[in-house]
Amino acid sequence: MIVGRGRREEELPGHGSGIHVGGTNNAPIQNVVGQNISHVYQHASVQGAVDIEAVRGLLTSFRAEIDRNEGTLDHAAALRAMTDTVDASLSAPDPQVRAGALRGVVQALPALVAGTVVEQGGEALVHAIAGWLS
Repeated sequence: MIVGRGRREEELPGHGSGIHVGGTNNAPIQNVVGQNISHVYQHASVQGAVDIEAVRGLLTSFRAEIDRNEGTLDHAAALRAMTDTVDASLSAPDPQVRAGALRGVVQALPALVAGTVVEQGGEALVHAIAGWLS
């Protein structure tokens, strides 16, 4: 007698459904039964308070990304101007001025980095600023 090793659908809970792993990653992954899964995107959300040093660290990283990729960026000058705005706003003594300028960056930056090599860094900065403002 030959016994097959087929799988029944009920043995694979969530088979074919979307998954969320956390973090930010656009790479293909494999599930536990060895099947390739593609088009899985992970996104981190900012919950709770973000400190100003975390925002400054992401700002420094984002500036470095802009410098490394300047030749491939259509809006490098605008991106640098936004980083200057963030830097000045973080040091502004008036909280209302600071918040207004940073909200403007949070609204405008995603459109400038969309589809570019600096998209992840720009969006990480935006999420951190939004978390810090909340």
